[in-house]
Amino acid sequence: MPAERRWPVILQALAAGALAAPGQAPWGLWPLTILGLAWAFWLVARAPSARGAFGRALLAGLGHFLPVMAWIVDPFFVDPEVTGWMAPFALGLMAAGMALFWAFPAWLASLGTPRPTARVWRFALAFLAFEDLRGMLFTGFPWALSGHVWIGTPPDQLAALGGALLLSALTLSLAAALAVAALRWQGGRRGLAGLALGLGGLALAGAWGWGSLRLAQPLPEGPGIRLRLVQANVPQDQKWQRDLIGMFFERHLDLSTGEAPVDLVIWPETAAPFLLDNPGAGLEMAAEAAGAPLVMGIQRRERDAAGISRYFNSLAVIGQGGSVGAIYDKHHLVPFGEYIPLIGEWAREQGWGGLAQQLLDGYTPGPGPELMDLGGAGRALPLICYEAVFPRDLRGTERPDWLLQATNDAWFGNLIGPYQHLAQARLRAVETGLPLVRAANTGISAVTDARGRVLASLPLDVTGALDADLPGALPPTPYARWGDGPWHALLALGMLGLALAALRRRQSGKGPGQSG
Repeated sequence: MPAERRWPVILQALAAGALAAPGQAPWGLWPLTILGLAWAFWLVARAPSARGAFGRALLAGLGHFLPVMAWIVDPFFVDPEVTGWMAPFALGLMAAGMALFWAFPAWLASLGTPRPTARVWRFALAFLAFEDLRGMLFTGFPWALSGHVWIGTPPDQLAALGGALLLSALTLSLAAALAVAALRWQGGRRGLAGLALGLGGLALAGAWGWGSLRLAQPLPEGPGIRLRLVQANVPQDQKWQRDLIGMFFERHLDLSTGEAPVDLVIWPETAAPFLLDNPGAGLEMAAEAAGAPLVMGIQRRERDAAGISRYFNSLAVIGQGGSVGAIYDKHHLVPFGEYIPLIGEWAREQGWGGLAQQLLDGYTPGPGPELMDLGGAGRALPLICYEAVFPRDLRGTERPDWLLQATNDAWFGNLIGPYQHLAQARLRAVETGLPLVRAANTGISAVTDARGRVLASLPLDVTGALDADLPGALPPTPYARWGDGPWHALLALGMLGLALAALRRRQSGKGPGQSG
């Protein structure tokens, strides 16, 4: 393609992806996502080759993920003099990597040069399959899925039936219908264009109506459990400064003490400034301040027979007098944030101990999802930080009474990341039919009902404590029973069908389809 014709296409692709970005939290402008994706689908459908479709979708993905994932630079500015220079490279690499999950579906959909309208629907199918894959590949990162734009609107209730992927299917179907309508209109087939728009409108109306009806249904009464969420609002760049650690611990203690009695106090992730195995008087002080059982975000250390230390990012139940009850160790760690893939395991195998091994290996993963027995507060499924992003991390145990997320979103900055993290946690409540309680260091701490609605919250960057009643739970949803298993099977079959169709078309020797 000549340069004078290439640049308009490049700019259009970038603009299409950027237009789709504001549908994600904190903006929630889902109509722009539909328009942006439809524009990207239209560009892919008109690409002269599979290679051209790959390039257009890659650019659209870059235009999308650069603004959506802009929060990824914030951790690098906690210590800007040391790591600040890495921030633009981290954002660029993250956006490019996630854009590949748009580009490969476009390439696959264009193999065998199908007609433009057929290419749109194939792209939508492959797009959904790759969103499913993105949640699993390399430990998974299902952040900013196309279906997340519905969180906080009535259609998000579809997640009770089919999880986030059903919401993505809705988004992609609407975008595909709009792109097909544009192609039909350009081809002079205005009746078919109107049909595509009508079908898309019916799908949206059906999703909106069903979700509204579900939201209007009453919820069961809560179990009468009073909670106190502590949000100490500790800046990440000050959190471990020796001269400030004591002050921040005292802040947690003060916020744990309230005038009204509660049944459970919850601190956020890594709130304690000491190790669980070496607390000094810290546990007794925390228990006395809380005056009730306390779920404490804390780090702990184990030493094996060889003297090698392993560190865990944990939650611990602290009872009267500082006694330690149930312990949960985070099992889904953040690659490069909480551990170095491959290198840390190698360091452990070499028998390294102490600080060198800790720096290389970071945390050791726990055994997997486990319920925490909270006594009178029931049994909760604990989720530490971004474990709440993964629906599969809510499976593998008996059904809990409620979901508990403890997180330190100070790493995510205060513009985009914390809002996206909260939105995805809310979706876990819809999927399971369970209330979700979220204690966050800098916010947003919240109590969410079993349909994902926030009943009470503390805003971002506010110091305080939130007292609230635990909402009631719903019976297990279809998604809670089946998970993503049906999606894996259906999408695998769909991709197989797409590949066979492309192979047959290639063998038949048909050229590019020009009609819509």
